[in-house]
Amino acid sequence: MLLALDVGNTNTVLGLYRLGGEGAGEQADSERAGSNDAATELAAHWRITTHRAQTVDEYGVFFMNLFEMHGVAVSQVTHIIIASVVPPVETTLRRVCEEYFHIEPLFVEPGIKTGMPMLIDNPTELGADRIADCVAAYASYGGPCIVVDFGTATKFEMISAKGEYLGGAIAPGIGLSADALFNRAARLSRVDIKRPAKVIGTNTVGHLQSGLYFGYIGLVDGIIERMLAEFGSPVPHIIATGGLAEMIAPDSRYIQQIDERLTIDGLRILFERNRNTKPRGKAH
Repeated sequence: MLLALDVGNTNTVLGLYRLGGEGAGEQADSERAGSNDAATELAAHWRITTHRAQTVDEYGVFFMNLFEMHGVAVSQVTHIIIASVVPPVETTLRRVCEEYFHIEPLFVEPGIKTGMPMLIDNPTELGADRIADCVAAYASYGGPCIVVDFGTATKFEMISAKGEYLGGAIAPGIGLSADALFNRAARLSRVDIKRPAKVIGTNTVGHLQSGLYFGYIGLVDGIIERMLAEFGSPVPHIIATGGLAEMIAPDSRYIQQIDERLTIDGLRILFERNRNTKPRGKAH
């Protein structure tokens, strides 16, 4: 099995994929766009909090318990690929892979084969999660397309009809925006970030929720609108992903689809493009 890890500043997403020849398992989701490769199927996936201070043993025991709850033995994992935007966690996870899984992990980093031309000034600056998003979006939905990844930061990616990465934009996530407001405005109490019943609030909580939520929708749609105008035709397909996509994307005028598995599917594709034949147990 392949373990794909997408390590973000707020959350870490884990995906377990059965690879071809590993025997019977769940039926592949044949209706999913771009998942017509019957040799690989997603067996399980989880979203957990990213802990920068956790030790190797704490991560190792957590993974073992998580797998055990879902009937998966650590010994069944034969390959691991990791995309991380949190450098302090990378060394820890590398040791977890070596000490608990006895596997040398593949990191999404400069030099990895992406199969996607990067038409930007410095391709090495592009985050690993953004590369995975773009690779999966083009493989699953074709081009041109725009990916909006809602996380600690909200990332906008533009992919051409030929599968070229053209560039994008980064904005503070809605959570960061809320934190800045509450930390700097002494008389404003922290509220849950959620869609309010109406735009015109009748109390302070309603005012804050309206401003945060609908203001952020305006930011997202404003950036997408300008990207569409700059790109021209044909009109790109627009996909949302990330932990906050389910909350924010439905009110966007432009986002057409939510794909919560986009990043880990991109990692699976990157693994296949960089797959090697090193045997399990090489790392000790």
